[in-house]
Amino acid sequence: QVQLVESGGGLVQAGGSLRLSCAASGRTSRGYVMGWFRQAPGKEREFVAAISSGGGLTYYADFVKGRFTISRDNAKNTVYLQMNSLKPEDTAVYCCAASVGTSIMTSTYDYWGQGTQVTVSS
Repeated sequence: QVQLVESGGGLVQAGGSLRLSCAASGRTSRGYVMGWFRQAPGKEREFVAAISSGGGLTYYADFVKGRFTISRDNAKNTVYLQMNSLKPEDTAVYCCAASVGTSIMTSTYDYWGQGTQVTVSS
C-alpha cells in the first residue's frame, strides 16, 4: 500500500505560479509511475502529467505543455508539479496517483491522494 498526500495548493492570480507536492508513505513510491490529475467542478477528472519511476521520462497533457513541469525526488518519496503561467481554467482539485505499471502512458493508476485545491483568479 502507498499513501499519497498532496500539498501546495492555494489561491493565485492569473499568470502566477504554484508548486504542488505529493508525499508518499507506506511502501516507497520509487518503483511507481507517478501522475498528476485534476478535476474542475462539474467536469470529469483529466490527466495532467506523468513521470517514470526513475524520473527520466515525462508526459504531459497538451493544455499544460510549456507551463507545467513534473519532477520527482525518490530519496524523499515526493513528486512535484511546478505550475507556471496559471490560467483561470486551471482551477481544479489536483490529485497525484501512483501506478504499478511501467509505462508513463498508462491509464491505470492504483493509488490516489485526496487532492489539493488550486484556484486561479482572473
